[in-house]
Amino acid sequence: MNVNRVSFLLLALCSCLEFSVSAQGSSKFAKEVENLVSGDSAVNRKDVVLFTGSSSIRMWKDIRSDFPKYNIVNRGFGGSETKDLLYFFDKLVLPYNPKKIFIYEGDNDLHFGKSPEVILASMDSLITLIRTKISSKVQVYLISPKPSISRWHLKAKYEEYNKKLQAFVSTRKKVYFIDVWSPSLDAEGNVVKDIFLEDGLHMNEKGYTIWVKEIRKYLP
Repeated sequence: MNVNRVSFLLLALCSCLEFSVSAQGSSKFAKEVENLVSGDSAVNRKDVVLFTGSSSIRMWKDIRSDFPKYNIVNRGFGGSETKDLLYFFDKLVLPYNPKKIFIYEGDNDLHFGKSPEVILASMDSLITLIRTKISSKVQVYLISPKPSISRWHLKAKYEEYNKKLQAFVSTRKKVYFIDVWSPSLDAEGNVVKDIFLEDGLHMNEKGYTIWVKEIRKYLP
């Protein structure tokens, strides 16, 4: 076993320990998650395309009309980190037996000081759950953390993570990287300012138009 693999396994172990310790923290989302799944009896479970992750997914109100040919289920929950999605996997991912899963996590992780290695270890655990509990054939799409006005001071950390996320994806089958960072920058490399709500963090309709363009490459 090579050194890099050993290092990553150690990080995964640390992630598992962190996951155990942080379970109480994840439980703060329990009520929101219960509200999300309360109407599940009416959800069409055939050929589900699942979108999940933090508030950029939760607040995507037009997601179904943006991809009208697909059976879209939105299970985003605001303020979540990768470890939180891992914690609620059995409620927010597993029941839908999705054919494709689009995940947006990492944005809040970076904001709260998590290292790329810790985030990727959690992401690796999440993908392992998908492969073992659903199917090895599920296509998983990891959406890069977006730039934003309110978190632009963390630009270097975001760029580092996105680079490592892309490398992470390249070593895994049926896992894809969707870059929403680059198309959200202007010609000078600064974040485009008119794609956000007043809080400078969450996107308006123009911001989601960028996402739709990138994701339609995988949902034509």
